[in-house]
Amino acid sequence: MHKNDTAPFSWWDIPLALVLLTRLPIPRLPDGVFARQSRAAWAFPLAGLSVGVMACVVGWIGRAADLPDFAVATLVVAVLIAATGAMHEDGLADTFDGLWGGFTPERRLEIMKDSHIGTYGVLALLLAQMLRIFAVAALIDEGMFTGLLAACLFSRALMPPLMWALPNARKSGLSHSVGAPQGLAVVTGLAVALVLSLVLLGASALVPAFWAMIAACCVATLAKRKIGGQTGDILGATQSLSEIAFLLALAALI
Repeated sequence: MHKNDTAPFSWWDIPLALVLLTRLPIPRLPDGVFARQSRAAWAFPLAGLSVGVMACVVGWIGRAADLPDFAVATLVVAVLIAATGAMHEDGLADTFDGLWGGFTPERRLEIMKDSHIGTYGVLALLLAQMLRIFAVAALIDEGMFTGLLAACLFSRALMPPLMWALPNARKSGLSHSVGAPQGLAVVTGLAVALVLSLVLLGASALVPAFWAMIAACCVATLAKRKIGGQTGDILGATQSLSEIAFLLALAALI
């Protein structure tokens, strides 16, 4: 492992991405692997794919049991949340609380770090999960589990670009500890996500991918203007909102 610490890519990046982005029971990795945290950004879509596969299995079982689409979609979203320890949802709530609950960058960061959830955060979570569940239900009604897989993996490829383009707004936290990925890792992750999405959905993946990128750009613009950069919470919000944008755009297409 020591020889590959500075290599641009390593197979160790895949389980490392799973450790960083999920709560799946991954066997203990060699200590040297964690020096590659920023280089592992290219594998973030593969972590999303793993989580998506788990959710789709539950969805297939729910459909086989002839459950209503809305119930199946709710179970699918519950699996997505459980598999990641709700880290992205937590980031979404903290982001909305902080960006709209404070009047200075310092106060916004202070609110985002607070473990308590406010009105903005509660409303953001409720509305986001409602949109997520209804979009997933629409895909399930058409039997398009591939759309869910594509949304899961593509949305996670949109976090590294923010880590690369925006400075850390604070000198602590998960995003700061991981570090800024190199441009090669960012581009590779986006390429992996796009290719896999095209394999899963064909050319129909392009429209939802576009809207997912628009959602990520909106979060990045707000974060830069309101707190001067990104944090782990901002990255979580980026994943959540870009996934929802992808799902809604795909649901509209079908």
